[in-house]
Amino acid sequence: MSTHNKGNPWALIPFVVFLILFIGSGIVTKDFYSFPVLVAISIAAAVALSMNRKESFNQKVDIFCKGAGDSNIMLMVVIFLLAGAFSEVANGMGAVESTVNLALAVFPQNLLMVGIFIIACFISLSMGTSMGTIVALAPIGVGISEQTDITLALSMAAVIGGAMFGDNLSFISDTTIASVRTQGTKMKDKFKVNFFIVLPAAIVTCVILGILTVGEQAAITQHSYNWVKILPYLCVLITALAGVNVFLVLSFGIVFAGIIGLADGSYKLLGVIQKMGDGMAGMYEISFLAILIAGMVAVIQHNGGIDYLLHVVTQKSKSKKGAEFSIAGLVGLTNLSTANNTISIIIAGPLAKNIAERYGIDPRKSASLLDVFACCVQGLIPYGAQLLVAAGVAKISPISILPYSYYPILIGICGVIAILIGYPRFQAKDIEVKKRAS
Repeated sequence: MSTHNKGNPWALIPFVVFLILFIGSGIVTKDFYSFPVLVAISIAAAVALSMNRKESFNQKVDIFCKGAGDSNIMLMVVIFLLAGAFSEVANGMGAVESTVNLALAVFPQNLLMVGIFIIACFISLSMGTSMGTIVALAPIGVGISEQTDITLALSMAAVIGGAMFGDNLSFISDTTIASVRTQGTKMKDKFKVNFFIVLPAAIVTCVILGILTVGEQAAITQHSYNWVKILPYLCVLITALAGVNVFLVLSFGIVFAGIIGLADGSYKLLGVIQKMGDGMAGMYEISFLAILIAGMVAVIQHNGGIDYLLHVVTQKSKSKKGAEFSIAGLVGLTNLSTANNTISIIIAGPLAKNIAERYGIDPRKSASLLDVFACCVQGLIPYGAQLLVAAGVAKISPISILPYSYYPILIGICGVIAILIGYPRFQAKDIEVKKRAS
């Protein structure tokens, strides 16, 4: 353990190795997803284990394993797996398709961009994935643009904005799970704080989209929908907001979606089980990534690297607001480097927790700041998966989408305002109860 409160900068070499591998390969290949992230973090972890000759290799492995097996990390992994299973089972029985078709039938033809944005908000909030939302809605956005004078870039920006809304807030989103578990708070508590920070951004985005596309109409083909298939999403949202344990929420959601699929013939029993397996398999990478990062961070912390980062990040922070800006900047820069908001939260989370504890920042606020600014940056980087996928569907440059990326910009502005005005102001009684509970 570092004996100097300024820590040891050399202990951060594994982080540098990871970023060089990840960013370097992206620059060389022009594809930031070409180098397998698990390989990059494994190499970085190996570097961490090779450092600090004062400790035996067995001792360092023990530190790594204790960090990787931390209860918060294991809970995060299980939630990842359950969330993946629910999302896949619900999607497989037609929940996403019914939700999209219902929403398109409800929204007026002259407010299609506003409608697309709101539909994307709800679907991403329900599915917990921005990528799945973009894949589902981007073709519809392209179709609307082809029938109107609305530019493809604006249509894709509306889809991406709505997708990032749910990515930031959904109870089953990777980013929500990571931010909540790293900060030691509850999902419903983080949601309540986070929601009111970004709500103004969503409202202003709707107003802007409405003004820009006023008078534009398109003949959208109406498809059938089944409102029963939307119920699993609603039940998960309602029970999660009610404070039901997330394991029970997701387990119930899986069973409920499976029963509906069996009842309407979408599934046979084995099909439900296979979909659950597929959904869990889709979460393997992020789960193993969380485990490896946690182990590596534990070794880095033992060697004094976290102390050094904490010293550097907070040396000019003389107040709680300064510390909150430090958290925002930390996760934002990490996201710029990794092009992945979940990875950036997992990496920045432990340091953010240390900063929050040092300056008395409520974990609900620190978790919200991590998620808000990670999603803000993720929605604006042209080499991020969200913009690349949307641009690929529309056959346009991802850079052309940026001028219309109102929602990601606005949530960043709202996040800054929340820091400046000290929102939310937690009651002393509420904070004391949470301290005793922890």
